[in-house]
Amino acid sequence: MEQRLSPIKLDSYQLDSYQPLREVVCESLREAIRKGILKPGERIMEIKLAEELGVSRTPVREAIRKLELEGYVVMMPRRGTYVADMSIRDINEIFEIRTALESLSNSLAAEHITEDELEHLQRLLVIIGGYIKEFEEGKDREGAMEKIVETDIEFHDLLYHAARNNRLVGIISNLRDQLTRFRTLSMSYPGRLEATLEEHREIVEAIANGDGRGASKAAEHHMENSEKTLLKAMDIATSRKEKAAKKKKARPTQKDA
Repeated sequence: MEQRLSPIKLDSYQLDSYQPLREVVCESLREAIRKGILKPGERIMEIKLAEELGVSRTPVREAIRKLELEGYVVMMPRRGTYVADMSIRDINEIFEIRTALESLSNSLAAEHITEDELEHLQRLLVIIGGYIKEFEEGKDREGAMEKIVETDIEFHDLLYHAARNNRLVGIISNLRDQLTRFRTLSMSYPGRLEATLEEHREIVEAIANGDGRGASKAAEHHMENSEKTLLKAMDIATSRKEKAAKKKKARPTQKDA
């Protein structure tokens, strides 16, 4: 059996036991889904996952229930549990809600952000710009893209926390995480990296000026462009897969030759 998930180090977990094992398992599975290790539409088998993670089935079962509530997996009666796939409608709904919440979050951040947080946001813009340059120059493009995505997540996390509303942070983070698996696809779309950086600058500038309305509008603009780009990128990826499948189907087999 192929080992795809890293076993949980129970010795380390026991030393760090403030976090329930089910939460550790849940984060491990969530990350596997985000990274595409567990693929959309793939069936989730409790026994197999428990063996790979080196834990009992109980924390795996509890983690799967939580992931279902978060939208990462779906349980189908008499058929089993599967990694959730994303339809165009799902993406539209997520962005519709997230746009409203990002708008609110940025407006609140303009009121409550500290000087240190603002300075941190500005540093992150410089860092992202550097990684974009590395990506465009072809210096380890995969590594540069991974760093861009990680720093982009840090940028938005800082914005959420600057809003000083913990419930809002939790809801937005959950919605964002459901689309994390598509982030590299979206960011790789021609021109999107530069556009994202400019949209981030507009957000930071409005917040620095204490302009809640401007920050709110900048967030809406950023979300609208993010959604449009993702849908375009998904359409291109789907077309490529369909062409590859047709080409493979049309290729003569050894028996036909």
